[in-house]
Amino acid sequence: MAKIQLINQKGEKLKDLTLADTIWNIEANDIVLKKAIDLQLAATRQGTAKTKNRSEVSGGGRKPWRQKGTGRARQGSIRATQWRGGGISGGVTPRDYTFQINKKERSLAIKSALTHKFQEKELVVVDNINLSTLKTKEIKDMLKDMKLAGKVLFVTASENENLYMATRNLGYAYAIMANEINCYDLINADMVVCDEEAIKVIEGGLK
Repeated sequence: MAKIQLINQKGEKLKDLTLADTIWNIEANDIVLKKAIDLQLAATRQGTAKTKNRSEVSGGGRKPWRQKGTGRARQGSIRATQWRGGGISGGVTPRDYTFQINKKERSLAIKSALTHKFQEKELVVVDNINLSTLKTKEIKDMLKDMKLAGKVLFVTASENENLYMATRNLGYAYAIMANEINCYDLINADMVVCDEEAIKVIEGGLK
């Protein structure tokens, strides 16, 4: 069984916590994990890039010069693709970049991300995350006490307004709820800090 230390906000060990091997200690599938991350990133793309083809640019209604006798190459319109100011051949058009993966792939991808965090010792479990105020200083002190550096993702079982407000001004700390976990946020974080109840929510949702 996978085991991890349960600590308090001061970084002191309280006990050992047993994690479900079927979620936190599987054989990670990096191909499916990358696919899930690509899906999230693709969903953020606007897809509004647009170029005009020769039927959409203005001007060029008549033939610029006669077909023969000028010594120049024959031309039909000054808005053909080879002209400056002409249309673009094969240019980009608005499109939707999103795609779908099935439920089993989505579940396997999240389990793979969680497994990476556990196996690489980038997972911290605390008994609870309670902030008395919404001041950023309090979260900085907590990170210092727990000796955490880099990007830190906090995962809580329920809504924690003080935690959210305290981290939103920091470029290296983020807070989400356990039912919102996703592959990109997990992999993007250097450390993942979950409260004990969040572990139960995650395991319950991925059974």
